[in-house]
Amino acid sequence: MTRRDEWVAIVTGVIFVVAGLPKFVAFDWERDAFVSFGLPFPEALVILAGVVEIGGGLLLVARRLLAAAALVLAVTMAVAFVSSGLGHGDVIPSLTLAPALLAASVYLLVRSLRTTFRMDSSSGTAVDRAGRRTEPMGYRRYFRGSGW
Repeated sequence: MTRRDEWVAIVTGVIFVVAGLPKFVAFDWERDAFVSFGLPFPEALVILAGVVEIGGGLLLVARRLLAAAALVLAVTMAVAFVSSGLGHGDVIPSLTLAPALLAASVYLLVRSLRTTFRMDSSSGTAVDRAGRRTEPMGYRRYFRGSGW
C-alpha cells in the first residue's frame, strides 16, 4: 500500500465516520429521508447504514480489512447514489459526496486486492506477498483433475 493509498483510506474513512454519525444523532430526520426515498424498513436501514458507515470508516482509518470494508462501503454508496440521488434528486450529498465516496471505495478495493495478490510474469500464476504460488480458494478441490 502506497502513501497515497493510506491517505485515501484515512480521509475516506474519516468522511464515512462523520457521515454515519447523523444516522444516530438525527435519527428521526434520517428516517424521514429514508422513507421519502421509498426504501423498505427505513428504521432498520438507517441503523444499518450508520453502523456500516461508522464501522467501515473506522476500518479504513485503521487500514484493517480494507477490501471487505471498501466493498461494503461501495455498495452502500451505490445504493445512496441510486435511491437518494437519481431516484429522489438529492444533490447534496447523494449526487456529490456519494459518487466521490463510491469512487474512493472502489479505488481502495482494487488497490487492496492488487497488493494482496500479484501475477508472476514468468509463469502467469498468482503469487502472494511472500512470492509463494497461490490459487483461488477451492481451485484445487473443484477444478484440478476434473477435466477443466
